This record gives sequence, C-alpha cells and structure tokens, in this order.
Amino acid sequence: MNYEDMLSDRVKTIKPSGIRKFFDLASQMEGVISLGVGEPDFTTPWAIREAAIYSIEKGKTFYTANQGLLELRIEICKYFKRRFNVSYDPVDNCIVTVGGSEGIDIAIRSILNPGDEMIVLNPGYVAYIPGVELAGATPVTIQLREEDEFKLTPDLLKAAITPKTKAILINYPSNPTGGFMTREDYAKIVPIIKESGIIVLSDEIYAELSYEEEFCSIAEFDEIKDQVIIVSGFSKAFAMTGWRLGYVLANKTFTKAMNKIHQFVIMSAPSPAQYGAVEGLKHCDKEVEMMRDSYKTRRNFVVKAFNDMGLKTFKPQGAFYVFPCIRSTGLTSDEFCEKLLEDQKVACVPGTAFGDAGEGFIRVSYAYSLEELKVATEKIKLFVDKVRD
Repeated sequence: MNYEDMLSDRVKTIKPSGIRKFFDLASQMEGVISLGVGEPDFTTPWAIREAAIYSIEKGKTFYTANQGLLELRIEICKYFKRRFNVSYDPVDNCIVTVGGSEGIDIAIRSILNPGDEMIVLNPGYVAYIPGVELAGATPVTIQLREEDEFKLTPDLLKAAITPKTKAILINYPSNPTGGFMTREDYAKIVPIIKESGIIVLSDEIYAELSYEEEFCSIAEFDEIKDQVIIVSGFSKAFAMTGWRLGYVLANKTFTKAMNKIHQFVIMSAPSPAQYGAVEGLKHCDKEVEMMRDSYKTRRNFVVKAFNDMGLKTFKPQGAFYVFPCIRSTGLTSDEFCEKLLEDQKVACVPGTAFGDAGEGFIRVSYAYSLEELKVATEKIKLFVDKVRD
C-alpha cells in the first residue's frame, strides 16, 4: 500500500520549513554557534513561575473555560488598554490560545473560504503561507523592499488588492526583518483598508520589543478597529516560549467564530500557564523592560558589526532579528548559510526561508548574550573576508 497516496493533497504540497533545515544541519555538528533561534535567552520571570507552581500545588489543574480564565482575559484587556490604548471586552472580544500560532490558525480558518485571497507579506514568518493554504484559500504575496526598510507602503497594498481579496496578514515588528510600522506609516494605509473592507490579521507578538519608536497597534485606528484581528502572546516579551500561551482580540462576531474552532480542537490553554500569565501581566512590566533594553544593546552591537564587515544592515526598530544583505559576497542566501556553517560552524537562516524576497539576505537572531554574539560575528567576518579574497 502506498501511504503517500492517502495523504491530503494540501499537506503534500506544503514545503518543509526552511528554518528547520538549518537547525537539523547544525544539530549534526559539534561546537556550532546558532544565531537562528527566535527564542529569548532569558528565563521566565520568577513571579510567573511561582504563580504557576502555586496553582499546581493548589490543584488548579483542570480545564478552564474554553476562552480561557476570565481573570486572565480581564488582565489581557487591561494590559492592552494600558500599553496600547485599545479597548476590548474580556467576554466578547478575547480568547486565550495555545501560543500565538494557534491564534493565527483559528483566525485564518474562521474568515477564509476556498477561492478567497489573503495577502501575505514577503519576507514573512514561515507559518503564514501554509496556514492560508491549509484553509483552502490562496496566498498573494507582496514583495517588500529593503529601501523601504520592509514597511508596507500604500502603493504596494493597492497593487495587491483584487476583487477576491478577503484579508491581509501583517506582522510588525517583523520576523524576519525587524521591520517596523509607525503610527504615521499605518495612517497612510488605513484609508485603503477602510475603503476595500478587507480584514487585517495583525501578528503583534513582538509589540513590547520596540526600541526608539513607540509601538502602534493598527487596531488603534477606530475607523477600522472592527476589521482587525489582533494576535499576540507571552512567548517573546515575557520569555515564555515553552509555556505555549497566546491570545486573540477581535470583534464579537470574529471572536465567536474563532472560539468554535478553538473549543473543538484545543478545549482550553494549559491551566498553570494561564495562572502564571495573570501574574506576569500584573507585576512583570519591569522585567519586560529589562529584557527589551538588553535586546536593544545587542541590536546596536550586531548592526554595527555587520555594517563594519561590509554586509549592509539597516537598524531594525523592533523584534530581535537583523536582516543583513549578503549580495556583496556573490553567494546566494542558501550558499552563504551552508558555507558559513561548514567553514566557521555558525548557523544563520537564509532569507529565502521566509519567501523569495528574502534572496540576498540572511536572518540573524540577537536573542543571545553579547559574549556569544561577539564570537559569532568575529567568525562571520573571517568567513566573509575569506569569500572575498
């Protein structure tokens, strides 16, 4: 029996993650320095861990409400109002999810039909296009430009919208580029979104990791707020990647639809993680700011290091990635990362893992200590000098 023939056509056509390929290669070698993982190197703040431990000791290990602990949803809505000046109701507009990834999945599946088009930014996070394809819809990519610092501009958005366009998926601060949209940037595209009536799925998982510029949620624009679905979570800002906890915020109709999928597929997010997150939202602002300040210092070091070695790198305003241009080496993105790994045992991710527009770039995470980053960039410089000789 040929079991391949029994697989879903949609699953068979999805390409494996380009990030995973280089992780697998690196794992087979000893002494590799990896700059590929988008994961904080900080331990989850103690107050969060303690609250989760206490909840287990008290036997709070049962299912919560499908949408999540009401106490947590209340704190999420308070937090979003306090930090980003957007109001949501904890009952009608909020679902606690298993990471931001589940939030993206249930949002996409709740709004898209076969034949619908969803605009996806390129370069963009590897899970976006497969998510659209698994929903039976068609992803339409916008090729972002380095000269725009990978922002979404009005001309690019207008050109991508067709009569079949149902939604657009945006992610700022961006993975993989570190691109950033200011309030002024959003103000230029909001009228287009309003007029077209498309839904905006905004992945704001890196919102707290914004540096010189103040973060602006696109939901702050009242005229399109009900067209917006916010996806965020605790993985990046609160260093809670393994806890698998996120949330979605949306209008009542979208929330009700997303909860249908969530309750049948997930039931509810892990209980101890939810109790820990309540504590994090109430009392861990200082820890979040400390981590953000550390990332900013690392960003400044890494950007200078790459520019000094002749790999043009713009200074990102958010997240914890830089996106150096490696075209001057004459290598493709894949060749650069493969040869760098072989020659210096440093693992980075080729820009093409995030879409065709990533050719000529590599993604480097600076969610590592300064000591590790210094060693890694020294090795990359040795490699670049060798390639150019």
